[in-house]
Amino acid sequence: MKAKHIDLNADVGEGYDDAALFAYVTSANIACGGHAGDEATMTATLRLALERGIAIGAHPSFPDREHFGRAEPAYAPETVYHDVQAQIDTLAQIASREGARLGHVKPHGALYNISARDDALADVIARAVRDYDASLALVGLAGSASLRAARRIGLRAVDEVFADRGYAADGSLLPRGTPGALIEDADEAASQTLAFVDRGFGQSICLHGDGAHALEFARRIRAALASAGVEVRAF
Repeated sequence: MKAKHIDLNADVGEGYDDAALFAYVTSANIACGGHAGDEATMTATLRLALERGIAIGAHPSFPDREHFGRAEPAYAPETVYHDVQAQIDTLAQIASREGARLGHVKPHGALYNISARDDALADVIARAVRDYDASLALVGLAGSASLRAARRIGLRAVDEVFADRGYAADGSLLPRGTPGALIEDADEAASQTLAFVDRGFGQSICLHGDGAHALEFARRIRAALASAGVEVRAF
């Protein structure tokens, strides 16, 4: 194994069984109002994460509850800038009340996917994060425009890979709804995770909290990493 440690993160605060999942993950990306989440869910999710000693971050999206933030809308760059900052700020204020600070930002859904390939949107998101709090890390798809933009302006960039998603030959994620886009087997998810670790590819592994098999996957992945002698810890 090339990597001796890796982060396991999950997208949470989206109405699923986060408490059980938090027994396995080391970082939490908390929905902060764009696609899911309100003050009550953000507070409850953040408290659960803090009880477990899990690193916390904001999970902003296009404002799109109808499509769970996964539809690709027309957008104005400066509107995205302000939307991202507003969502980060909502969660940051709740964290402050709980005696905590955010450590990272990971865009959600279409905001994540478009910024992975679109330099202009990637620049807007990176600038929004930096201007809000330059100490925050930006989590994005390994090898993507999002992370190149973050590094250009001096943000810490965290390379993310996925345990439960299929990849195209160019390293992009297969679009949801296409064959192979969602991994349904826990052993396959664990094998893909180990393959990334073996290649030294990625600083953080994502497991979707809304996945049908999220808890089973988390157990299997942690067991596989432990058997391979890989420490799981926040990035």
